[in-house]
Amino acid sequence: MNNVVIAGGGIGGLTLALTLHQIGVPCRVIEASREMKPLGVGINIQPNAVRELFDLGIDAEALDTVGVQAQEWALVGLNGKEIYAEPRGLKAGYRWPQYAAHRGQLHMLLYNEVVTRLGPDTVRQGTRVTGYHTVHDGVAVTLSDGDTLGAKLLIGADGIHSAVREQMHPNQAPIHWGGAVMWRGTVRAEPLRTGSSFVGLGTHQHRMVIYPISAPDDDGLSLVNWIGEVTIDPSEGWQHTGWFREVAQSEFARHFESFTYDWLDVPDMLRQSDCAYENPMIDRDPVDTWVDGPVALMGDAAHAMYPTGSNGASQAIVDARVLGAKLIAHGITPSALAAYDAELCGPISKVVLRNRGAGPFGLLNLLDERCGGVFDDIDAVIPQAERAEFMAQYKSAAGFAMEQLNGAPPIISPGERIKEAI
Repeated sequence: MNNVVIAGGGIGGLTLALTLHQIGVPCRVIEASREMKPLGVGINIQPNAVRELFDLGIDAEALDTVGVQAQEWALVGLNGKEIYAEPRGLKAGYRWPQYAAHRGQLHMLLYNEVVTRLGPDTVRQGTRVTGYHTVHDGVAVTLSDGDTLGAKLLIGADGIHSAVREQMHPNQAPIHWGGAVMWRGTVRAEPLRTGSSFVGLGTHQHRMVIYPISAPDDDGLSLVNWIGEVTIDPSEGWQHTGWFREVAQSEFARHFESFTYDWLDVPDMLRQSDCAYENPMIDRDPVDTWVDGPVALMGDAAHAMYPTGSNGASQAIVDARVLGAKLIAHGITPSALAAYDAELCGPISKVVLRNRGAGPFGLLNLLDERCGGVFDDIDAVIPQAERAEFMAQYKSAAGFAMEQLNGAPPIISPGERIKEAI
């Protein structure tokens, strides 16, 4: 019998595999894709999650190969004027950096670490977990290829379309779409502002997000990630057959023709882009528990959320570490999963709903309400203290308030391992 079976080899599932290896718990990862490939574009890893990667031995030297340390987070209005800016990561006083990375390259970094540390047979590819049923000593896990695996615990890290969650919550609401459509891509360009700034530009219903995901080359150019977003009427539902598709920039560039300033020309940036992908901004309604006896959810399977706070992947990493800590405390038992659920399900469900309300981009909602998004003096519209308090509340809710994080003990202390015999 396996000790732990992990459904899904994404960022969360692979981080959990590395965590289990660190604390002395053998595991198997079941991954649907037949071959791991570096898919996706940009992703942000907040300092609370970077801390956990460092504690896994994935240090700055490794992360610098897949991304760049963020220095600033900034919001800019429709007229190109700054609304709010603050330093991020080490520049802000955190003990750990924040990273803007290429999602696929980060994924491959984690996968290669799993293969190196746990062995190439740890990740079983080309099949997926389709269901489970509890047995007297654990759980029987059914796979799409007809096989059944026995395990003490099953962890569903199988994403927003999770089969594990569907069985655990058969009456869950369908995927939630609030009307926001996103287009994502990358371009070789000079990075904005500090050279490693996350820039949100526009309104709460019509905006661009731009940030570099690599250090500048000898010509001063970085791989820059961009996201364009427009909110439309969602009453007729999503009209495409899939949730993610590659598109030509000509299909959506018209929405951003007016985004031209002396420091940025968005239409030209889109024309020069390497790729463009369209997907709706979706999440799932929170559920009251992530646990069913010896089965638990994590990552997007537990708390798929709007990317407005840039903390979905970060929370998946933290999920993995909290799960590891609970296994150390309670053994490879349903009690460990119950303790994990008690700590995270309620608070993170609130973050899901907070992100629906635009997350840190909620400042753009306030700006629109008070002046229609155009201003001369931002302090006359939203005082600096109000802007700072708004951001502080979000970072606290999402678990990366600086003083809180810097003063917190490690989730898993160096050298900690599970005490029961494996």
